[in-house]
Amino acid sequence: MQKKISILIADDHLIYREGLKLMLARDPQFWVKGEVSDGKELVLKVKQLAPDVIITDIRMPYLDGIEATKRLCRAYPGTRILALSSFSEDYLIIEMLEAGALGFLVKGVGPEELSKAIRVVYTHKPYFSLEVTEKISKIIAGKHSDPKSLGLISLNEMEKQIVKLICKELTSKEIADRLSVGKRTVESYRVRIMDKIGARSVATVITYALKAGIIRPSV
Repeated sequence: MQKKISILIADDHLIYREGLKLMLARDPQFWVKGEVSDGKELVLKVKQLAPDVIITDIRMPYLDGIEATKRLCRAYPGTRILALSSFSEDYLIIEMLEAGALGFLVKGVGPEELSKAIRVVYTHKPYFSLEVTEKISKIIAGKHSDPKSLGLISLNEMEKQIVKLICKELTSKEIADRLSVGKRTVESYRVRIMDKIGARSVATVITYALKAGIIRPSV
């Protein structure tokens, strides 16, 4: 029997929340544990409910989705957040990813893609709708040839290989086996990489890797 994935929805439009709940109710693996109408309430509810996945809009009263995501990822490392917004400007996508979101969908996606996105994000992997993927690809194509042009710290080849494997959610032992090095060597590299790029979580590492062109966005 599949484990149910508990979900918390944050959106300031009641009619949209109701529609989203109906859509999610079609999948027996999903359980909508709660809903909120603003970012401030979202932060409080996460503490109370501890959902597996958070689906949040960006533009909300009192506290927007970006700031709420930052606070949640600082307070609860490993928080799985999926942005679902009608706004998809480049700067909003980048800010949301930098805040710690693992996925970004544009409102209007169908139930199949939404279900897929939730399942992918639940495994701590990134997921983007096609429109968002294309935007990220253009940003990367225009700027990633030199990470310094984005204000990013450059990594050496071994560090890049380890980052790719971290983004795949491999453990230190699995990475060590893949690269034929010792587990302690990998752990040392992980600490060094996190320190160099200022990462607090795997989500931050993924954001860096996307911006630096180390990994490609996928749908």
